[in-house]
Amino acid sequence: MRKDRSKTSKDGRKPRSGSLKLELLRRTLLVMAVLFLMVGALQYVLMKDFIYKNKAESLQAQLMSMPRDWFGHSGYDAGPMEDAAFRKFSVPSDFGPDGADNASDTYRFPPPQAPNLYQPGMSLAFVDNEGNVYDLSPANGTSAPQLSKAQYERIRQKLRSRNDRLSYEIANNSEGVEQLLVFKQAGMPNNPNGISQAGTETSSLKQVLLTQLAIFAGLSVLALAGGLSLYMPILRKALHPLSRIVDAVGRTDAGNLTDRLPEHQGQQEIDQLAVAFNGMLERLDDSFESERRTTERMRRFIADASHELRTPLTSIQGFLEVLLRGAADNPEQLKRALGSMQTESRRINKLVEDLLTLAKLDQAPELKLSSVQLDSLLQEMEPQLHILAGSRAVKLELAEPVSAVCQPDQLKQIVLNLFLNAVQHTDEQSGSIEVALRYTADRESVQLTIADNGPGIPPEHLPHLFERFYRSESSRTRKAGGAGLGLSISKSIVDAHNGSIEAYNNGTSGAVFLVRIPCTR
Repeated sequence: MRKDRSKTSKDGRKPRSGSLKLELLRRTLLVMAVLFLMVGALQYVLMKDFIYKNKAESLQAQLMSMPRDWFGHSGYDAGPMEDAAFRKFSVPSDFGPDGADNASDTYRFPPPQAPNLYQPGMSLAFVDNEGNVYDLSPANGTSAPQLSKAQYERIRQKLRSRNDRLSYEIANNSEGVEQLLVFKQAGMPNNPNGISQAGTETSSLKQVLLTQLAIFAGLSVLALAGGLSLYMPILRKALHPLSRIVDAVGRTDAGNLTDRLPEHQGQQEIDQLAVAFNGMLERLDDSFESERRTTERMRRFIADASHELRTPLTSIQGFLEVLLRGAADNPEQLKRALGSMQTESRRINKLVEDLLTLAKLDQAPELKLSSVQLDSLLQEMEPQLHILAGSRAVKLELAEPVSAVCQPDQLKQIVLNLFLNAVQHTDEQSGSIEVALRYTADRESVQLTIADNGPGIPPEHLPHLFERFYRSESSRTRKAGGAGLGLSISKSIVDAHNGSIEAYNNGTSGAVFLVRIPCTR
């Protein structure tokens, strides 16, 4: 059963998984909607400013075309303003110098027919220098808004500075109707007697803005719908390589790690994913292959170890049975049986020691290193080497004093293992073994060479020489004795010293084993 390895949230619930296609579509639509909203807001601000300025310019032109004597001309007879077509009101008490509403005005205003020139929704007012505000709009029309003293004073200063930049104000009249207001100086240019104020309702302008926004919103919805219809096939095509990767992952198992995805599909992210997936498959394949090789080596190791132990044990058991059947009463047979049993027990003991040595080396023990004079070490071993060689010729070539940082006992074991291997595969009478020690050309390593004049090593066996229990079925075989662990032990020791070991054939006959050990760690 396949385990459910999906993560859970802190409250113990599993997060819901959705379609990547739908998630990309949702986020794309969200981004487009936000962009349209931002564009709509910007369009509203810019269009509002454009429409209001355009209306202000038009209203300013109308105000400039009105006769100057409509606003505060002193040529008319003074008297109270009783015409029903005009209304008079004053600004709040903080506007004028004394805050009083002047009931006896000194100005006579436009004739009654003047308001008939006004457009619907338009207002007209006059602000004199004393702070009185006069609404000149028709009685049945829109009343003029009234600004504060500070605002009128600021407008007056701006008009006096003759700033050509058009400006307008937005204000509500007493009925709450919002209007756009423009201003100009009343009276003579050099002697203004007040401010002329013209206004128009903004409801029509807002209606234009709302209409434009409605059109934009409709076009945005159509654009989203059209974009969605075009985006779905493109999205489906873009995610198709990802679907192929999902299918490939579904087909992958321990027995099928050789399939690979195409690494050039035209999309950088998908290509990177394919490369990463192929790399993962390659690493898994290598890991499984290494595991298979390790398992095979372990199986062969156990089989060979069992065979190597079974052979001497079988011999010992056979000799014991012979002795039990009466051979013990024959001194000659007893001596021969006991001698053979001793030989086989030594063979078992050597095999067990080699296995223990390999087990220790596999655990990467800490080496007790010291500076060793290797030429002196070989000279000390020379008598032992001659005894092991028997009648074979032994030659030591020590050109100069050679030293290295190593563990001397383990280095002796390397020399003995390789020398015994040469002894086992050379003729006892005509055999010749040469041991050479020298520095490498860069003098950073020590080179130990052991060469013999035996039959050599078949090329197909060279890559496997240092595997445990490996022995080629040739003249260098079991008849020479040994369990096939000496070379494996030597390689493990060399590896522990960060060195290298290799074997090759010496021309037409004989084998050469070459060991390199760094001079310093």
